[in-house]
Amino acid sequence: MTLLVGDIGGTKTAFALIEEPSAQLTHVARYPSADFPGLEPIVQRFLSDCGVSVPERAVFAVAGPVDEGQARITNLPWFLSEAHLVSALGFEQVRLINDFEAVAYALPILQGPEQIVTLSAGAGAPKSPKNMAVLGAGTGLGEAFVVWTGTCYQPVATEGGHADFAPRDDLEGKLFCYLRERYGHVSWERIVSGMGLRDLYAFAKDTGLASETLRVQQLLESADDAGAVIGGQGLRREDPLSTIAVDLFVRSYGAEAGNLALKTMARGGVFLAGGIAPKLLPRLQDGAFLNAFLDKGRFRPLLETFPVHVIVEPSTALFGAIEAAKTMR
Repeated sequence: MTLLVGDIGGTKTAFALIEEPSAQLTHVARYPSADFPGLEPIVQRFLSDCGVSVPERAVFAVAGPVDEGQARITNLPWFLSEAHLVSALGFEQVRLINDFEAVAYALPILQGPEQIVTLSAGAGAPKSPKNMAVLGAGTGLGEAFVVWTGTCYQPVATEGGHADFAPRDDLEGKLFCYLRERYGHVSWERIVSGMGLRDLYAFAKDTGLASETLRVQQLLESADDAGAVIGGQGLRREDPLSTIAVDLFVRSYGAEAGNLALKTMARGGVFLAGGIAPKLLPRLQDGAFLNAFLDKGRFRPLLETFPVHVIVEPSTALFGAIEAAKTMR
């Protein structure tokens, strides 16, 4: 049997084919999501590009909540339905799962420096299977976790990125007020995401924390992805506003990672996924992220035992979709 797996994000959609029972990805391709009105035309384009017929089964990891085989993409105007995809495209079976649920499926099989970079080894590899957690900043902020049931790992999807942001000092309190004035509800995703980087830059500029340079202003005006420009400038500390934005981003990322670790008791490890973490890896390694992660008062000693990793494998969600396909009936 042939399996099609897909990772449907707000920015990019990735596909691959697998000849079962092999887990080897073939015909991997990525497309800009916003260039298409929905998922069906991208699937048709991919199959045409590959010169293959419709596979028997498909698993699509989607950036949004999935309920009863239906999903609405959080940062795209797309509504997806397993039943519709079967009838419209000719699959025998389709399964939709949350994109970070897919990443969670892959956590137990990630290994080696080509797939993960360790920020903190914690207490080392656990002697027995333990819960694991994953969060990742990209277009938005995804979160999920994996529960060890005693016999197997059970991934659990969440929408934790939309929970309330909690400021930890006076500067973050001013940031909260600034964002509340703009958006009303202030979630972690408003800060720890690509769009969050844009708002952090605007906050630093509008509150006079630093002055905008003409060079970066021109870069932002011509950029398709302002968050990427700010992230790159802040990574290299070449621009004061971008540096402040990335500093706030990294601190907030660490704080929310620590929150998720405590809520899920992720003794098996906390993993950072998404497209931004690998690009900002040097800033995640400089100590600010882990300081915020551990800054939980009396529970700092407990969190010091939790391993923390950055996922650098770009096809993690696709590998997770393969694992999820093994549970299909």
